[in-house]
Amino acid sequence: MNSYIIIPARLESTRLPRKLLLCETGKTLIQHTYEAACRAKLPRGVRVAADHEEIAAVVRTFNGHVEMTDP
Repeated sequence: MNSYIIIPARLESTRLPRKLLLCETGKTLIQHTYEAACRAKLPRGVRVAADHEEIAAVVRTFNGHVEMTDP
């Protein structure tokens, strides 16, 4: 059976808008999350489900896989 990790990524979060793009440690929060998911042993792959092209562009900068969703 093939399984994937899907990371939902909304740009406009309510408590801390644009938090996935924050870069406090040299990497964005979405990159830290993606890399942690990639360390999992069983899933076949990791995908980010993004609602905004800005998030998708950031994911592509570190060669991550992204699928666009409706906002």
